[in-house]
Amino acid sequence: MTTTVTVTLPRQRGGLFARRLASWLATSLLLLFVVSVLTFLLVSLAPGDAARTILGQTGTQEQYLALRQQLGLDDPFIVRYGQWLGSALQGDLGVSIFSNQPVVSLIGSRLGVTLALVAGSLLFSVVVGVLLGVAGARSRGPVGRLIDVLALVGVSVPTFWLGFLLVSLFAVTLPLFPATGYVDFSYWPFGWFLSLVLPVLTLGLGGVAVIAKQTRDAMRTQLSREFVTAMRAQGLSERSIVYRHVLRNAAIPVTTVIGLMMIGLFSGTVLVENVFALPGLGGLVVEATSRHDIPVVQGVALTFALFVVVTNLLIDVLYGVLDPKAKTT
Repeated sequence: MTTTVTVTLPRQRGGLFARRLASWLATSLLLLFVVSVLTFLLVSLAPGDAARTILGQTGTQEQYLALRQQLGLDDPFIVRYGQWLGSALQGDLGVSIFSNQPVVSLIGSRLGVTLALVAGSLLFSVVVGVLLGVAGARSRGPVGRLIDVLALVGVSVPTFWLGFLLVSLFAVTLPLFPATGYVDFSYWPFGWFLSLVLPVLTLGLGGVAVIAKQTRDAMRTQLSREFVTAMRAQGLSERSIVYRHVLRNAAIPVTTVIGLMMIGLFSGTVLVENVFALPGLGGLVVEATSRHDIPVVQGVALTFALFVVVTNLLIDVLYGVLDPKAKTT
């Protein structure tokens, strides 16, 4: 009797990829919608409004009411949100109530600062955290206990306090770096680097501790497995076992932590940029919120939500690279 076997794995993988892509798109669109609604609602419910901020204390009640009507603040919430959403779907995020500049232009002019801060903090956290984690996994003595202490301190120390401490040490006591301000890369590359050192350390030190502890714990789990014993019995060098095999297998849980940390870094820029007077999106949204500049707040919130969406996609891709089985499960 002859048995015919039909291989459908490539088609199954294609269907799985399409389903995962559709699920990712649906989740991303839902997230962006929820973020936009909540942001619009919270800014609308905050005490005061843009008309009162523009007129200040000298404006009369008649002027205030007329300006509210001119700005469309008297319209129902659903009408104002619907108008914004219709424009946003066409790529128009509106104009700032105060500067009368397009929101897209305002975000574009500050996006580079925030991305440089986040990228620098992420690189610093991952490189230093993984190196400390590997060292802690290979040495169960004082290094491991030191990583536990660093993780505890990194999670518990407030970011603003850490920023002020770094400024006091490395900008005042030891004037090595500027305390505040930002230098454009095109104007002076080395000055750009110096202006980002303290903000990057402030934003990234907490991540170093968390990644180091996660890397150490994941690697210790892998080092206790049977395949490591077999490799040692075959005469493979300890360096090859640790960096080519153990670290790769331990990278899955570490990648999860890195993804969560990336999302936290974007929210952390709001505080760090204001501490160090950096002209990024964090400073822009704080200024817009204090002025009730809803179009700008909406635009920045949507930008941060897009970062979250892209981060989730990158983490999924990394899972597939680190663990090929994840592509078909």
